[in-house]
Amino acid sequence: MDWNRIEGSWKQFSGKAKEQWGKLTDDDLAQIDGNREQLEGKLQERYGKTKDDVRKEVDHWSGQMH
Repeated sequence: MDWNRIEGSWKQFSGKAKEQWGKLTDDDLAQIDGNREQLEGKLQERYGKTKDDVRKEVDHWSGQMH
């Protein structure tokens, strides 16, 4: 899915993001507010993964959104 659609409907997608990445808090999700760079940064922070790994995960996740 086009990231602009996810960003525009973040309230809907934030629940799905929390299901995918349980270490994200409600505060994290509110702060991210659909911003992909912030999502990737929080995932790196919470999970200790590399930027490339996080980018691939987010690509895969966003590709599954309908």
